Parts: sequence; C-alpha cells; structure tokens
Amino acid sequence: MSAGESHGRALVGILDGLPAGIKITTATVQDYLAARRAGYGRGARQKFEQDKAQMVGGVIRGVTTGAPIALIIENSEWSKWETVMSPDPVSAQALTIDAGKGDEREIARNKPLTRPRPGHADLAGMLAYDLNDARPVLERASARETAMRVGLGAFAQEFLKQTAGIELVSYVSSIGNVSLAAEHPIPTVKEAAMLADNPVRCPDPQVSKEMIAQIDAAQQNGDTIGGTVEVAAYAVPVGLGSHVQADRRLDARIAGALMSIPSVKTVKIGDGTQPYLLGSEAHDEIIRGQTGEITRTSNHAGGIEGGMSNGQIIRVSCEFKPISTVPRALNTIDLANRTPCQAIHQRSDTCAVVPGAVIAQAQVGLVLADALLEHLGVYSLEQVRENLRAYQQRVEARV
Repeated sequence: MSAGESHGRALVGILDGLPAGIKITTATVQDYLAARRAGYGRGARQKFEQDKAQMVGGVIRGVTTGAPIALIIENSEWSKWETVMSPDPVSAQALTIDAGKGDEREIARNKPLTRPRPGHADLAGMLAYDLNDARPVLERASARETAMRVGLGAFAQEFLKQTAGIELVSYVSSIGNVSLAAEHPIPTVKEAAMLADNPVRCPDPQVSKEMIAQIDAAQQNGDTIGGTVEVAAYAVPVGLGSHVQADRRLDARIAGALMSIPSVKTVKIGDGTQPYLLGSEAHDEIIRGQTGEITRTSNHAGGIEGGMSNGQIIRVSCEFKPISTVPRALNTIDLANRTPCQAIHQRSDTCAVVPGAVIAQAQVGLVLADALLEHLGVYSLEQVRENLRAYQQRVEARV
C-alpha cells in the first residue's frame, strides 16, 4: 500500500505481514531504488530527483521486528512544488505567480491543466472524479509512485533470499524492433551485476548497442519508444500459489501485479500461448534427472502449472508501450472551453523500459513473498525456515 503524489512532499508506503528477523539497512533499500533511476533513455529529471528513503517503522537496528514496514521516499524537488501541491488551501493569487525560470513548462507549473494528454489517465480521471484540472490525476497516475513499489519490493526480495534462497533477475529483451534472440540463455543470478552495469540491462553486448541506437533515433525524432522486460526467479519451491481458487493462482497474481505497472500492456508467463506448437510439443515432460530428481525436458510453462510453482525457474515477461508524454504534441480537447488543441508536453523520458525491468522485478518479488508466507507463514524468519525445511522434506519423500 502506498500514498503520495509525483510532485508531493513524499511517497509513503506500508508493507504488512513480513516476519521478524530479516536483515536490511537503509543502504540496501537505496541500492534497489538507484537501479530504478538508471538506464539509457531516461530524462534530465533523474539527475536531480533523488529517491531518498527513510525506514520509519518495522525495522530496529537493521532487523525487521514483525510490525508493519513503514517507508518514506522524500521528494528532493518539493520546494518547487509546495504552492500548487500544498495540502492546505492557498490563495488564488499565489497560483497566478509563474514558477520556474523561463521554460514554458516550468512557468505553467501553477496553472490548471485542462488539456488531457492522449495515453495518460488525464481524461478518464477528470471525468470519473469530476475534476476541472488534470493535476490530481496525473500526480498519482505518474510512474513516480513505482519508486515505492521498488522500495517495498526490496524488503520482499531480501526476505525471499534470506529465507529460501530465492533470487530474482530482470533484464530487457527488446526495445523497438530490436530483440534478444529467443534462444539466448536466461541470465543467472551471477550475471545480475553485469546487467545492472549495462546501460539497457541487456545480456547481449551487440544487441545492447542496437537497442541504444533505437532509443537515440526515437529521441532525435522527438518521439518515445517501448519494449519488453523479463524477470526470472530462481530456487522457487514447488507449490506456491493454488489451483483451488482463481484469486490464489500464482500466475494470475503475478500477471495482475505486472499489469498494474504504468505503461504495461501485455504480460506473458513462460512462452505464453505458443500457437505455433502442438500440444505434444508445448508442454514440459516430467523425467528423472541424472541424480534421480524429478525434472523437466523444457520450461515452456515458465515454472508455473495449474496456478502453482512447479520447481522450475519462474519466467515472466511484460511489454511496455512507448511513453505517453510525447515531445511531439498530440491532438486533444481543452476541457475548459471544449475546443480542439494540442496536449501539453511535460518533461519526460524517451524510454522507460530499463527501469521497467527493475519495477517488474519488485512486483514479482512482492507476489512471491506473499505466496511463500501464505504457504509457510509464521512470525519469525527462523520459523519460516523450519517450516520450509519440513515442507521440502515431505516433497522429497514423495518423489
């Protein structure tokens, strides 16, 4: 759960249900947040909008207490926005004073936004909430709120790693019409640092160069560009999720979490529908491995069958549409006078696919943490470990 606006004083988040005993520091959370701000194609705002996190509840001396986690991410640019974004009433005269230093978009900061931007939540939000100004809509619909998802996702991922050895890796598999080869191996946990250092978070150096060229071309043409990210989760035990109710299916929960990310339009689990394969080719046959363990001949299902994890690598992907804030102003209607006009262009990125991978990883981590606690949940980290060991021993005895 989170609250706060893009240009408000701060984002506030609460994460309830994590056990006591997880080791985490502010620096760890900052590392996760820094990954979201990186990536080729980001705009100038990433250079001065700092994500400074404060843990204000649920953690004492670097260890979770079992109480709700409370996190605050301050807006380092709040002083520029405190008039128009003030939670208390301000005078009409104060809102007529131009803010900024000459840039048309900066001067317009305090003025009503009545020209809804195509691709954004502006129009539907203004009509649904009976608003004359798009400001309340765009401030909350902004992808800025995903900073809190990543911040809370840091706690979930640390819990997964410290409890069950579950680790997640995210990467970019396409930008524009440039794609990573389908047969390229899924990056391992050991390659996570390499991916973080790559400007487009792609495991193939040559494809990375071609992706950068795609972003450059879009920027030069005054346009934006989208792409695809993938998340792989390693060491996920069998049986997370459930087949008994629709809302407990692991694939449905992951898909919902990913679809909730701004700009995501499609989600795929494993290889997706595979319409080009016959049933005998599309499913992952169950065999004995070299040491007698149960394994599979393939992983088309992406580690999830029947709404539950099946012990293989969980592999999911989602596609991000091009950013809706396009430098080339698009046609719209001014709701103040109901006349045709051009939408305002506010400062934005050319490509948000790279940070999208980090956000998607956080979302998958939050879902897996919830599913693991649902399966094993108690009040302390050691109790969760004991329950996991007992569960794994029962599974091993069966197979």
